[in-house]
Amino acid sequence: MGFKLNIKLGVATSATQIEGGNLDSSWNDWYAKGKIKDNSNPSRANDHYNLWKDDIKLMKSMGIEVYRFGIEWARIEPKEGVIDKEAIEHYRSLITEIKSNGILPLLTIHHFTNPMWFEKKGGFKNKDNIEIFLNYVKICVENFGDLISEYLTINEPNVYATHAYFYGLWPPGEKSFFSTINVYSVMAVCHIKAYELIHRMRKEMGYKDTKVSFANHMRVFAPVNPKNLIHKSSTKLTEWLFQSLMNSAYYKGEFKFPLKNFEDVKKGDYCDFVALNYYSRSTIKYIGDGTLKGAPVNDLGWEIYPNGLVECAQELYDICKKPIYVTENGTCDLNDSFRSLYIYDHLKAICESSLPFERYYHWCFCDNFEWIEGEEAKFGLVSVDYDTQKRRIKKSGEFYSKVIENGGVTDSIYDEYVKGEKYHN
Repeated sequence: MGFKLNIKLGVATSATQIEGGNLDSSWNDWYAKGKIKDNSNPSRANDHYNLWKDDIKLMKSMGIEVYRFGIEWARIEPKEGVIDKEAIEHYRSLITEIKSNGILPLLTIHHFTNPMWFEKKGGFKNKDNIEIFLNYVKICVENFGDLISEYLTINEPNVYATHAYFYGLWPPGEKSFFSTINVYSVMAVCHIKAYELIHRMRKEMGYKDTKVSFANHMRVFAPVNPKNLIHKSSTKLTEWLFQSLMNSAYYKGEFKFPLKNFEDVKKGDYCDFVALNYYSRSTIKYIGDGTLKGAPVNDLGWEIYPNGLVECAQELYDICKKPIYVTENGTCDLNDSFRSLYIYDHLKAICESSLPFERYYHWCFCDNFEWIEGEEAKFGLVSVDYDTQKRRIKKSGEFYSKVIENGGVTDSIYDEYVKGEKYHN
């Protein structure tokens, strides 16, 4: 039952989901429009903006080795061209604290949230805003480049584009295929240009250890009935639209129809490591998303399919033969009744793979504001009482700490934390 791991283990968060604060941002605005399912207010979240020292201390106590975190654009540049020096100093202090506790930071520059002034200019739908985003990247490197060597330019561009511009579930709530393709295209150019900019600026600063990528959300797609031609065709089309189409652009600068190469970027290599966010498998009848009847699922109804992590990693490694970081992997488990099993199964899949996995960041460090699901969806290793902001390490958090401490799962750790746990069906 046990196994050894030769990778660094850590946790991931995003600024909007944990910091709190009544900001002039797209998600605070989305809450004000009544779009959050449980009416949770992102201005509360985990109050991490004030409790960051306690949270980093808690991470250290858990043995966390690597930490992926985000910064809030609406704090750093609350109005176009206006830089908040206090916010800059706050993030510098946060990064310094992370490093002083022996934890290696990985910085996410954009994680789903825009300042409203950027949103009102058309956000990532408008190709004229590419330079605005790159200026924000420049601000980040100017102010944090001496502290941070590893960057993710953009988190899950496919999820952002489809949720915000195709299904209309996220701000700004559009439902347009053409807008979705525009966002895919603009974000691809933004990533590539940011990749080049970060490397150039850090090199000018005298650093040679810069690593840049983007966090790529990947799923396994399978037909409900493999013998049904409609199901098979719909599966291929859905997978192509959601991830295959964009991968060649973001990794290699190869813009295939209907994507648009707005700034005539050249073909090349635009990642220093593969950053994979993986959660689930989707089974398809027609265009859309589904779950196979009888499959193990989490509390949001997402299928639990651990082997899919390696399948997706292999697909990306075939495109970009670089070290693999699992930059998000986790599950919604309200009662923490199967999270240890979920982590065990996914780490075991990594262990049994011959692919060059180097890191695993569990999503999430703590329960948080989970976008339109609000505070009700629980992904954390640490529970949070939102009224008191008290933190408590869950049983799954204790399990994860033991895995880090022992460099893998021993039989006794398995018996204590994993044995007896079962997924829902």
